[in-house]
Amino acid sequence: MASEKPFGNYLLLKPEEAKFVDLWRLLFSPASDNIKFIESTQELEASKFTQRWLLFISVVVQIILVRSKKYMKKMGDMLDLWLNRVSSNGGLIGLFINILKGNMITPEKSSGTFISVVGNLDTRVDLDKNIRNDGAKYKALLSMMASKISYENEKFVSNSVKNHWHMDFVGLYRFWNDDQKLQSTKAIIVQDNKSKPNLIVVAFRGTQPFDADQWRTNIDISWYEQPRVGKVHHGFMCALGLQKNKGWPKEIDQNSTHKLYAYYTIREKLKEMLDTNKDAKFIVTGHSLGGALAILFASVLILHGETCLLKKLEGVYTFGQPRVGDEKFGEFMKENLRKYEVRYMRYVYCNDIVPRVPYDDKTLYFKHFGDSIYFNSLYQGQVLEEEPNKNYFSPFWVIPNILNSIWEIIRGFLIPLVKGKDYKETWFMVMFRVIGLIIPGLPAHLPTDYINVTRLGSLNKLPELQCPQDSKAD
Repeated sequence: MASEKPFGNYLLLKPEEAKFVDLWRLLFSPASDNIKFIESTQELEASKFTQRWLLFISVVVQIILVRSKKYMKKMGDMLDLWLNRVSSNGGLIGLFINILKGNMITPEKSSGTFISVVGNLDTRVDLDKNIRNDGAKYKALLSMMASKISYENEKFVSNSVKNHWHMDFVGLYRFWNDDQKLQSTKAIIVQDNKSKPNLIVVAFRGTQPFDADQWRTNIDISWYEQPRVGKVHHGFMCALGLQKNKGWPKEIDQNSTHKLYAYYTIREKLKEMLDTNKDAKFIVTGHSLGGALAILFASVLILHGETCLLKKLEGVYTFGQPRVGDEKFGEFMKENLRKYEVRYMRYVYCNDIVPRVPYDDKTLYFKHFGDSIYFNSLYQGQVLEEEPNKNYFSPFWVIPNILNSIWEIIRGFLIPLVKGKDYKETWFMVMFRVIGLIIPGLPAHLPTDYINVTRLGSLNKLPELQCPQDSKAD
C-alpha cells in the first residue's frame, strides 16, 4: 500500500474498521503492530504509551461521532430553528406571545435573516469604525469578522458584506473532501475596494458545532509526510483538497469530476481577480478549522512554486488555529514565509483549547511553528513561541482555568458598561460562559473574544511574525 502513496511515511486511522479487540491490543498489548484500523509505513513503538493512548482516544471519539452523526444534525437543526424563532419574534417573551396568538415567525433557513448557532453566540456584523483601514489592526479585524460571517448562509453573508461593510461579495463556495466524500469545506471571498491597495479576503469556514464530519477532521490525528515539506495533518489537507492516492498535483481537471476542491478553485479565482486588478493583494484567514486551512493553503502555494500569488499574499491571519504539522514543516514554512515576505499572525485567546491540540508530542509530530499573539482575559497581548499551558490537560492549570472562567462570566456583564452596548453578550453566549466552569477553554474558542481582541486588544509592538520587512505587511 505504501508504494501507492505519492508521499513518504504516513499514519492513517480507519475507525470504521476498528474492533473492540483491536482497540484493546492498541492500548494494553506490547505487540501493537498489524492493527487493522491503523495503516502506517512505520511500526508503533509499544513502549510509548502516550502515543498509543492518543491514537486510542482519536479512534474512539471518531467512532462515537460516526454513530451520533444523525442525532447531532437533528440537534443542531432544532437548536438553529428555535434560536432563530426567538430572535425573529423579539425574544423569549415575544415568542411566547406570538405562539399564543398563532403568529409565530419562522424564518427560512436560506434567508438573509437566518443566523447559525455561531452567529447567535455573537450577533455583531459591523466593522469597528474607530479602526482605520490602512494598518495591520484593521486587517486582523476584517479577517476575524470575515471568518465569523463565513459560518452563515449565502444571503446573510452577501447582505453583511454589501450593506454593512460596503464591499464586494465575490461568493460563498462549497468544496469536495475526497476522504469524506462530502462537500464539507466552505469558504467566502470578499473584496475591499476602499483600502489601498485593494484587499481580497479569503475566509475558510471553521467547524460547525453540530457537524460530526468536521469534528472528525479535527479529532483525526492521522498524518502524512510530504517530500521537502514534512509531516502534515491528513484530515486538514483532505479538507483543503488533497487528492486521494495522488497527493498534490499542481494541476487537476475539475471539470471531468464536476467536483470543486478548495485549494485549486480558490487559487484559480485569485489569479483571475488579480489579473484584472494588478495592484490588489489578498489575505487568507479562518477561525478554528478554517485557520488550519488558511495556513495550509499558503503551504501548498509554496509547494507548487506559485510565486506570483505569493508575492500578492499580504498575510495569513488565523484565530484559534490548531496545530497542523511537525518541526520540519515549521522550518519549511518559516523559511518560505520570510522569502516571500508574508506576515503570519496566529491569534490565541487565553485558555482556548483548540490551539493546544493535537497534543504537542514528538511521537505524533504536531507542533507550533513561529510565534503566536497570545491574549489573556484582559485582552493584553504578547508574542510567545508557546502559549501558557501548551498541552492544556496539565492538572496544575485546573484551578486557574476555572477561576478565569468565573472572571469571564463577570467580565461579560461589565464590559458593555465600560465599552458600550456593542460589547453586550447574548444570553446564548452567557450560557456558554457558564459551561466554561465545567470545560474551561471551550467558551474561549468562540468568536466573541477573538473579535474583542482585534478591537480592544493591546500589543506594545506589532510582531514581525515571519515578515522581516514591514513594507509589504502595512
